[in-house]
Amino acid sequence: MPYGGLMGDILTKVVRVDTINPDQEAIKEAAELILEGKLVAFPTETVYGLGADATNAIAVKRIFEAKLRPADNPVIVHIASFEQLYEVASEIEEKIVELAKVFWPGPFTIIVKKSSQIPNEVSAGLPMVAVRMPAHPVAIALIKTSRRPIAAPSANLSGRPSPTKAEHVLEDLGGRIDMILDAGETLFGVESTIIDLTKRPPRLLRPGPLVVEDIERVAGKIEVSDISRAEIKYDGIAEAPGTKYRHYAPKAPMTLVEGPQESRFKTALSLVNERLKKGVRVGVLTTSENYERYPKGAVVLAAGSSNEPYSIAHNLFSVLREFDRIGVEEIIAEGVEMKGIGFTIMNRLRKAAGHNIVRAE
Repeated sequence: MPYGGLMGDILTKVVRVDTINPDQEAIKEAAELILEGKLVAFPTETVYGLGADATNAIAVKRIFEAKLRPADNPVIVHIASFEQLYEVASEIEEKIVELAKVFWPGPFTIIVKKSSQIPNEVSAGLPMVAVRMPAHPVAIALIKTSRRPIAAPSANLSGRPSPTKAEHVLEDLGGRIDMILDAGETLFGVESTIIDLTKRPPRLLRPGPLVVEDIERVAGKIEVSDISRAEIKYDGIAEAPGTKYRHYAPKAPMTLVEGPQESRFKTALSLVNERLKKGVRVGVLTTSENYERYPKGAVVLAAGSSNEPYSIAHNLFSVLREFDRIGVEEIIAEGVEMKGIGFTIMNRLRKAAGHNIVRAE
């Protein structure tokens, strides 16, 4: 049963579809909208994307307008077959094909030289393009049915936490886009890993669900860029999506506490108690292990278990949006260990905090 929302100038139609066997009529309707140059939000295994025909410059501009996204922030092109890679990219070396065959479909985005079919609006005027093949039946069906590569950044207002549910998309973009395909919650909850394959050695630009250690087993040495660490604000050229501007941010200001595990907790607890004494409605982003250790006066939310870090990644953006719903005035967030998926989580937390970081000793 379709539902929708009108908060802008457009009636945004929302259609629930099965994740594994999506309704073909719904997919056909969404594909027709893509071919008409309109905007459709759809689920991937990472987050929901806001899609437009990647070969249509006017349609791609609409993505930026709907999201209030800076024009110099490139978007990822999603494809459904290896044949489409040759449509959107040029100078495809054998190594690129080898990596794609191992990690596609999946949360793996590659930076390659773009073809003439991809307008400058997609790549922010750069000669490269970000490409991936998503591992979600709805996304693949939409791309195949539209017979177009689909340009799609995350389906949220620029700077907000990325959407892992259709409700998040509707909250941010209702009335601004034409349709949302609702297939429930996404699997990973954080955006894809981005590797620049135009560099030697290949360069990590954004960590994601696919960790560097796994990619290196196939690709050899990967350079971990300073951009991917997100330790400080980056003001240079946006080489890939999600590398330049503040992203993933809740409405309330957030402080991220880093350092050894127990020191992180003690420092975060001290900051929380300090805020409570001042009468601040403070939120705490923590793990299930530390959930009960904070005072009852704080709004404490656990993203997941430190023993299962993928659970933290999966729930991270939903928890940040929950703080918005509750209406806290400030957030104190505990960091995690910077290894494996923890590297990805810290990239998102550092950006969400606007690089407002306290280092516990």
